[in-house]
Amino acid sequence: MKELIIEQTPKTPQIDLNQLTGDLLFYGRSIPENATKLYEPVLNWVTEYIPEANPTTNLRLDLEYFNTASSIYLAKILRVLSQINVPEYVLIIHLYFPVEEFNEMNAFEDIYDAFSPITDIYNNATISIGIKLYAKDEKGEILKTRLAFIEP
Repeated sequence: MKELIIEQTPKTPQIDLNQLTGDLLFYGRSIPENATKLYEPVLNWVTEYIPEANPTTNLRLDLEYFNTASSIYLAKILRVLSQINVPEYVLIIHLYFPVEEFNEMNAFEDIYDAFSPITDIYNNATISIGIKLYAKDEKGEILKTRLAFIEP
């Protein structure tokens, strides 16, 4: 299985999907004029990844902004990844926020409510899923981290 790399543009994120390491990276802005054209190859790659998944899959969503069409595809990608059919495997979703937003997420309920579209995907998951939050400063440096949720 080949690595899938899609170069970043002003309207689309850098996407780097690597089966050998289990790292799936989305970085930048996702406001494509045609979300289907951008995300269908990604969705196809993720579907092919499932039978050959790494024991730990790291989905890194470092998106400073994404539109509704992008969020629909990201939800589809998450849904497919949650169906990795080896119960001992783990999917970790890494989410990056400005430090101000990160500091506002104190209570578990706040975190759960903020990510209810993601946590709703857990209902049918066949693997353990975790969400790790990162606080970034204006330079993009990580200041704080928090493991928010794990579903067995």
